[in-house]
Amino acid sequence: MPSHPTFSSALFYVNPKAALDFLTRAFGFELDMLLEDENGNLAHSQMVYGDGRIMVGTEWSDNHKSPQSVGGKCTQAVHVQIAKDIDKHCEIARAAGAEILAEPETQFYGDRTYRARDPEGHIWTFSQTVETLSPQQWDEKSGLKTWMREGSKG
Repeated sequence: MPSHPTFSSALFYVNPKAALDFLTRAFGFELDMLLEDENGNLAHSQMVYGDGRIMVGTEWSDNHKSPQSVGGKCTQAVHVQIAKDIDKHCEIARAAGAEILAEPETQFYGDRTYRARDPEGHIWTFSQTVETLSPQQWDEKSGLKTWMREGSKG
C-alpha cells in the first residue's frame, strides 16, 4: 500500500466518474487509485496533486452528499497550494468549465489566490506564494494581529 498523508479530504459526488475527469482536466489532479464494483460503478477513488491527496466518492448515505444534492451548500472548501503560474491554472480551470468565484489576486500574506466552484458545487481555493512575508509584515499590511504556535511554518 502507498503511504498516506496524515489527513486528506473526501468529496462526494452524484457523478463521481465525471468528477474525476473534471478534476483532472480543470485542476490538474491525477488519479491514484480507483475501485469499482461488479457493475463498473465507482466504489472509491483517490487523486493526488503534488504531495496532497483527496478521496472522491459517490453519495452513499444521508450524511455524505454532493453540494448539488443539498441546495449548493458547502461545509468545507479544499485549499490547494500550487508551485507556479496561478493565472494560467485559473484559465485552464475556467476553460474546463469551473465557475471562477474570485479571480486571481495577491493577498496581504503574499499568496496569489483564486476560488472556483466545480460542476457539482464544491468550492476550491488555489494559491501560489508570490512573496514570502513574515507574520509581522502580514500584520502591517492587513491591520490584523497574527498568533502562531512556536515553530509553526504557517
